[in-house]
Amino acid sequence: MTNTCLLNQFKVDNFIPWPQIITMRKVIAVFYLIVFFGGTSCNSKKEKVTDLESNQAKASYVDLNNKKVDFTSFKGKKILLNYWATWCKPCIEEMPDLLKAQEILKAHNYVFLLASDEDITKISHFKNDKKYNFRFLKSIRSTDALGIYILPTTFVFNEKGEKVKTITGSVLWDSEEIINKLKAL
Repeated sequence: MTNTCLLNQFKVDNFIPWPQIITMRKVIAVFYLIVFFGGTSCNSKKEKVTDLESNQAKASYVDLNNKKVDFTSFKGKKILLNYWATWCKPCIEEMPDLLKAQEILKAHNYVFLLASDEDITKISHFKNDKKYNFRFLKSIRSTDALGIYILPTTFVFNEKGEKVKTITGSVLWDSEEIINKLKAL
């Protein structure tokens, strides 16, 4: 078969006319512009969500009176957010040291929050029995749903709400080394 025979197999009426091709190219170009730039705002001063705000949005917390806790009330503070449970022996063993660290670091702009996904009644009974002076919170979502698989797990946020440290497992919170590291954050 020659080249002429191959060309004869294609009919001219199967081709799209040039004006329609140009229109389709414009539609495709607009589509790509929307896909790549459509989700962004022209306002470049859009505020970034902090790690702390993101954490609160994922978890949502209430205090022991079942009132929603808004982390924006801690703006400008360093936050130590400790996930624990009443059944977790290492969590309970580190609490006396954590309480001492809370007292030491109060002067360094720290707020200590202890969050559990257990029932508020169970957390309240624990607080009353142990007489710990912490700000206990109930996480509405489970620790598993938050990607926390080891207890205790502690997140430290700086004054800007950026997560600067993640600590898994029990810690000697009132040790000079830990206190100095937390002061330096």
